[in-house]
Amino acid sequence: MISNSLPTYNEKRTIKGRRNLLLGLAFASPWIIGFILFTVYPFVISFYYSLTEYDLFSPPTWVGLANYQAILMDENFYKSLTNTFYMALIAVPISLFISLLLALLLNLKVKGIAFYRTIYYLPAVIPAVPGAILWLWILNTEYGMLNIGLRAIGLYDPAWLSDPSFTKPSLVLMNVWGAGATALIYLAALQGIPKQYYEAAALDGANWWHRFWSITLPTLSPITLFQLIMGLIGAFQIFTESFILMDGATGGPDQSLLFYAVNLYQEAFVYLNMGYASALAWVLFIIVVLITVIVFKTSMRWVYYGGE
Repeated sequence: MISNSLPTYNEKRTIKGRRNLLLGLAFASPWIIGFILFTVYPFVISFYYSLTEYDLFSPPTWVGLANYQAILMDENFYKSLTNTFYMALIAVPISLFISLLLALLLNLKVKGIAFYRTIYYLPAVIPAVPGAILWLWILNTEYGMLNIGLRAIGLYDPAWLSDPSFTKPSLVLMNVWGAGATALIYLAALQGIPKQYYEAAALDGANWWHRFWSITLPTLSPITLFQLIMGLIGAFQIFTESFILMDGATGGPDQSLLFYAVNLYQEAFVYLNMGYASALAWVLFIIVVLITVIVFKTSMRWVYYGGE
């Protein structure tokens, strides 16, 4: 009997599938290699370093959980964590509120609305360093535009960057100034709400507040969830503003601007405690994951999706 050596249909499909897989992997290989080298490897090796004493110049020395035990007794850890939670709990909600308010205003049909949308979005495209330098001038105690305006109307002009009571509020102002990007996302979501909802509510006698509370807010809740999580993650990574305003990672007056990322930078690149800094990074990772999980768990009570 002579066997048929030609491949069957299933074999041809398998060969073609493997060829397409190899071709796809070849095209994606630069990204895959970069992801492994610059994301996966640092992620894994940082955990190993967190269990060692390492200063970049000497071989790592295994110390186990000593770095994590030292964190619990470090005053700078609690100070930086307190400052960071201030920004997460104060600056993020204020920024979300201002962004939603801006989006509602920019959604109005008035003359020149495209110009206003552009103006409010411009601060979001300014890089962090030039933006911080700009606010360094605006918040100047003697010659800053903000204090000049406050003095002109007879109000108290604080020392924004030298008084520990006003350093973090100054960062809140900077955060609100860059709320245009968040407002733009809210604006896109607002324009996606069907007008029939508002028309039906108006026919039932609902005023503007009832329509906003019963239609607008629930419809925007998935966007608010996204903005909240991204804002919280960003708050725990604040570094550039503090570094520029305080002319280096000093933490500012009374360490009022010693944020978690600034403290981590000091330990890693000023004191060369890379093992301890790696442990700080992993503690930050755990904190962010826990907060994200908590937000997701609580979101079931206030986030409404289409069809619900």
